[in-house]
Amino acid sequence: MDELDKRILNALQVDASQTNAELAAAVHVSPPTCLRRVKQLTESGVIQRQVAIVAPEKVGPSLTAIVEISLDIQAAERMGEFEAHVAGEDAVLQCYRVAPGPDFVLIVQVADMPAYHALAHRLFATQVNVRNVKAYFSTFRSKFETRIAV
Repeated sequence: MDELDKRILNALQVDASQTNAELAAAVHVSPPTCLRRVKQLTESGVIQRQVAIVAPEKVGPSLTAIVEISLDIQAAERMGEFEAHVAGEDAVLQCYRVAPGPDFVLIVQVADMPAYHALAHRLFATQVNVRNVKAYFSTFRSKFETRIAV
């Protein structure tokens, strides 16, 4: 990855909706060069996908929970089973294996506390390998960023 790739990635992370011509002008290259580089970055998996970031408070009630999960058995197979279990749940926005401390940290977005309770029952209470669940509920989001420094 060279400096041009980094400029392209930085520009796309700020605004991925710009046209190829606008992006090319912003990173100071020709449109064909820019298009080729973006295609290479996408095909190589550096650019995973382009999405719209939605403001949760603008689409209805929402509750963000940061949830720590500890498992009874931490074998790789059991960790993978848990990850597969939560991957199918739309309310789970992010899932991280962490150390030390709990085994996982989840970022969860639900409508309200009853919706969180139903999710917790589905994902955690019914799982025999879940030993401990500790949830923190966001009262205010002062910063939210998706940009990765390149």
